[in-house]
Amino acid sequence: MHDPLDASTIIFALLAIFVVWKLRSVLGSRTGNEKPPSSNVFFRRTNETNDNKVVPLPGAARPQPNAEPARPAPPVYDRWKDYVAAGSKVAAGLDAIASADPSFAIESFMSGAKMAYGMIVTAFAAGDRTTLRNLLEQDVYESFVAAIAGRESRNETMKTTVDTITSVGIEEAGLRDNKTAQITLRFISKLISATENAAGAVIEGNLDHPVDMIDIWTFARDSQSRDPNWKLIATQTGH
Repeated sequence: MHDPLDASTIIFALLAIFVVWKLRSVLGSRTGNEKPPSSNVFFRRTNETNDNKVVPLPGAARPQPNAEPARPAPPVYDRWKDYVAAGSKVAAGLDAIASADPSFAIESFMSGAKMAYGMIVTAFAAGDRTTLRNLLEQDVYESFVAAIAGRESRNETMKTTVDTITSVGIEEAGLRDNKTAQITLRFISKLISATENAAGAVIEGNLDHPVDMIDIWTFARDSQSRDPNWKLIATQTGH
């Protein structure tokens, strides 16, 4: 037969029940609907992840989580890069032309100059004054016509064909009197050309073999004019 519970055992049991009840009333039980703890104005948690476990001090600059990394400045577009060196005097001259005439397009000018070169060379050989008048400035036109007239007075004929235009480079560019655009080009080409006398005998040149030619021609246009055409204002033979 077991001994009856003594008084001290009963007292300790009652004390334990009281302590458990008291803790439960203070801490409460977790139900899943508890409210988050209130914010602390002195040690407010941030949303940043502090991988280095560094506690930010008051007044210290905080990292910006959404800040984008600095990007390098985009390169300056060089619109003449396929024709002249960046920063060169010729590039500055082309800039001046483009400023005076926003419609200026280097690609169109270069392709048009190549076409004009072939037309002028063949028109001069054929004595085609109409074509030359449309493409040459008055002084140049008059010198070309004088050469044609001298050839005709001797009953000579000239035959010229542009075999190839090897290259076209820009030698100079700029504005004259702040309005006249001028561009000097160096043409390197192969021409088949010969001059025949009245009897048809070749007296100069050769129709069987092309000749290497270097021509330096200057074209000009009034940038304020509505006429989009450029004209040849000077010619010389290169070396």
